[in-house]
Amino acid sequence: MLVKKLILENFRNYEDETFAFADGLNILTGKNAQGKTNCAEAVFYLCTGSSLRIKHDRQLIRRGCDHARIYAELESKFGAVTLAAVIYETRRELYVNGNRTPRSVDFIGNMTSVFFSPGELRLIQDGPEERRRFLNLSISQTSREYAAALVRYRRILEQRNNLLKERDLSLVLETVSAWDEQLALYAARITKKRQEYLARLSSLASKAHSYLTDGQETLTVAGEREYAGGEEEIAAAIKKELAASLERDLRLGFTTVGPHRDDLKVSIDGADARGFCSQGQARTAALALKLAEVEIFTSLSGEPPVLILDDVLSELDLPRRKKLLSRVGGIQCILTCTHAERVLVGAASKKIRIHGGKIV
Repeated sequence: MLVKKLILENFRNYEDETFAFADGLNILTGKNAQGKTNCAEAVFYLCTGSSLRIKHDRQLIRRGCDHARIYAELESKFGAVTLAAVIYETRRELYVNGNRTPRSVDFIGNMTSVFFSPGELRLIQDGPEERRRFLNLSISQTSREYAAALVRYRRILEQRNNLLKERDLSLVLETVSAWDEQLALYAARITKKRQEYLARLSSLASKAHSYLTDGQETLTVAGEREYAGGEEEIAAAIKKELAASLERDLRLGFTTVGPHRDDLKVSIDGADARGFCSQGQARTAALALKLAEVEIFTSLSGEPPVLILDDVLSELDLPRRKKLLSRVGGIQCILTCTHAERVLVGAASKKIRIHGGKIV
């Protein structure tokens, strides 16, 4: 998958700019706060239908404007593809090849990308929510079934949580089993997909980490819990967990078990990475996960994703910088940095200088 052209209209600090990208390494360079990351964010938005930086889409609209537009022309193994997102204050419109897609799940995955920035340290060091988000965004790009199940699960979870706050206990006891039945069904689909994905991710991330550290450390990644059997067996197990936790759920007013509460276990040399690793170790572990993600996307879709490296190379020492650039050779990469000459270590690239939301 290649991004050939990207047009940003009233997006963040861009008024109207057109980017033409090369097939290999593209460097967005310039001083801080000029719009380099905003451009990278726009590409990722077209892949996932969401931003890694904000919660509300209206924050993407340029100040003083009533809408923003992102448009991209792509080249895939199936031919030319266009993607567009028009973002308004309270809604958005998504387009594939000029046709509006009413459902987000039909938009996600038409282009795949892997995004890595210094903020990805949260993936290792912060709480379970960051690791769940990583899994959800990653799997959704390659499985619309997963993305759809996630939407349904969240809606049913909201209904169950509302029910748990109901003061009429008899009403809760009469109806909660019906919600549990539906919740367990979609929870099983999500859990099964996550287990399959993690089986791939664990092995590939371990190999990538060994490559980056010259075999000096061992990275292991695993799900917090493993369920045996197919979706029916997993659904039955989760339904039992929901029933067993009902008293606690009623006391707390929300559902305490299920995929929305699960976590990943990331360990370095057998120790929990969240509690014991250094900044450098966390950065390398997160990068290994992202490199594994690239390999999974390539394997599942038959073509590599767009790799977005936002201000990453300056955070790595020279040996790891060289290893990373060597590892991603042949993949279209959009890299942001303030001083291209300090991080490129001789790699061929197309350089685009950004100043004040304009290409200069």
